[in-house]
Amino acid sequence: MSKKIVIALGGNALGKNPSEQLSLLESVAKIIVDLVKDGNKIVLTHGNGPQVGQILLAMDYSANGDVKTPSMPFPECGSMSQGYIGYQLQQCLQDELERQKIVKNCATLITQVLVDPKDSAFQNPTKPIGMFYSKEEAMKIEDEKGYQFVEDSGRGYRRVVPSPKPIDIIEKDVIRQLVDNDNIVIAVGGGGIPVIKTDKIELLEGVEAVIDKDRSAALLAREIDADVLLILTAVDKVYLNYNTENQVALNEITVDEAIGYIRDGHFAKGSMLPKIEACIDFVQNSDNKQAIIGSLENASAAIKYESGTVIKRR
Repeated sequence: MSKKIVIALGGNALGKNPSEQLSLLESVAKIIVDLVKDGNKIVLTHGNGPQVGQILLAMDYSANGDVKTPSMPFPECGSMSQGYIGYQLQQCLQDELERQKIVKNCATLITQVLVDPKDSAFQNPTKPIGMFYSKEEAMKIEDEKGYQFVEDSGRGYRRVVPSPKPIDIIEKDVIRQLVDNDNIVIAVGGGGIPVIKTDKIELLEGVEAVIDKDRSAALLAREIDADVLLILTAVDKVYLNYNTENQVALNEITVDEAIGYIRDGHFAKGSMLPKIEACIDFVQNSDNKQAIIGSLENASAAIKYESGTVIKRR
């Protein structure tokens, strides 16, 4: 039975630079087209943390170099990352569709996501972006530009920006129309470009932030009435006691069980926790829908409930 599926691609699918990313996305395209061949309607989302950080760094370097160029605001850097990741992804998908003689359109939609300017995240930046720096390099940039840095899992220091919760997807109606007309859609890249509504006449205005892509994917899945939210990551299932001798694979869990595991501290804050929370959000706010967390290479099997971890209401 065919399904409408929102797929959130993990960062492992994108690589560290445009050439590596393009190579990796060729494999991604084959997996996505397999899902299309089964009759499923697909909307793809993706992360952009490293990419938007690289773009911002390049823009800052250029603006402060010998030949001055205009400084580029952070939301515009986010839109650039949506554009170039989407361009490579849709090109790889179009090429794979052509190889398999499948007639179908694919399009990338630059997407804005509404956030609350009073969200507490703006007072507590936590989302790492961009490159890793030594402590000395990070302190120097902090002094020069006022950026905030944190140590990231023993790998060095990274800039952090606010990560507010998504509350609405501005282009949701267009996305819904495209996917319902059987197009492959790439949207809400990097969690979407964060925007707020100004006080007076509610005009949209971009803000310096990065929204968690899995939270935005869950919101998108609800807004377009998707049947499944599929979060693809580097592991084949969700595990308790991950990476220990007591590791336990979870094939299927209820929302209540997932909440209990969160309460018991089973999921790491920077990796599996936001994925589980996004799945809970989608399942709790949808009628008889399910979310799945699994690996990219086993995406087709996950949709058939032959791989991955299924999160259901009860």
